[in-house]
Amino acid sequence: MMNDSPSRPARRTEVLAAGAAGVTVVLWASAFVSIRSAGAAYSPGALALGRLLAGALALGAICLLRREGVPPRAAWRGILISGLLWFGFYMVALNWGEQQVDAGTAALVVNVGPILIALLGARLLGDPVPPRLLAGMAVSFAGAVTVGLSMSGEGGASVLGVALCLLAAVAYAAGVVAQKPALGAASPLQVTTYGCLVGAVACLPFAGQLVREAADAPVPATLNMVYLGVFPTALAFTTWAYALARTTASRMGATTYAVPALVVLMSWLALGEVPGPLTLAGGVLCLAGVAVSRSRSRPGAAARAAAVPASRQEAGQPRAGRTSGPA
Repeated sequence: MMNDSPSRPARRTEVLAAGAAGVTVVLWASAFVSIRSAGAAYSPGALALGRLLAGALALGAICLLRREGVPPRAAWRGILISGLLWFGFYMVALNWGEQQVDAGTAALVVNVGPILIALLGARLLGDPVPPRLLAGMAVSFAGAVTVGLSMSGEGGASVLGVALCLLAAVAYAAGVVAQKPALGAASPLQVTTYGCLVGAVACLPFAGQLVREAADAPVPATLNMVYLGVFPTALAFTTWAYALARTTASRMGATTYAVPALVVLMSWLALGEVPGPLTLAGGVLCLAGVAVSRSRSRPGAAARAAAVPASRQEAGQPRAGRTSGPA
């Protein structure tokens, strides 16, 4: 009985982190539908700035209510890098890329991101890359390729569009890896709020376009832009940061492979776009890969693996590198 009690808080934290990651994935999937709608009336830079301003206002109000202070100095490097790359550059590049290529090609190229996260996380943060995670990422990536190929038959993929989506994936991966250490010094709400502000400042050169296009844009397009700022940005990035602070960047990156499958389901329910058998098969592969990547090995195997570094430490040998930030 005494051996079970210490595991209860850890188990509760794991469940909450998984729930937060699930909220993020669902909201990010919904963003694809909203970007497609709002992108007809707003240019890529204006849409990114409007989304970030709406998100910054929502996050700022929450910070004031919760009396969150300014993040400590140790967190600012990660906040600045993630704000510039992920909140700023990524959103502009993705908005622009989706105007150049079809949705299937964009989803395929952007889903290089989780692989880059795993590689950068292992190199820069010392994240472990267990076999289950690698196997799950391989299955999910195969599913993302299947979804992309099944959805890319109706439009041609331009070289510019593919390059923009690839740049977005690189910025996304670098932003996630930079954000992880910042979460060891500041709260998820602080990191998300100030990262969003940094991204908004970086997109201020598009302010003139935003003002001009907002005057002529239809109301549904503007509402979609506000929705993107409040939910897929303010809420989803905060739940992402909460979950990222409690697991590795590699595992969180693998979780986002569920996004293409959810986009297919949302398009089916909201837009009446019935997916074909190949698309459904790819979606199932995406979800199966996420399940494998987030699964845990048997307790006996985990205990044996944990005993190795412990015995090394007793013998005076150093432990392997740990992931930055809280466990």
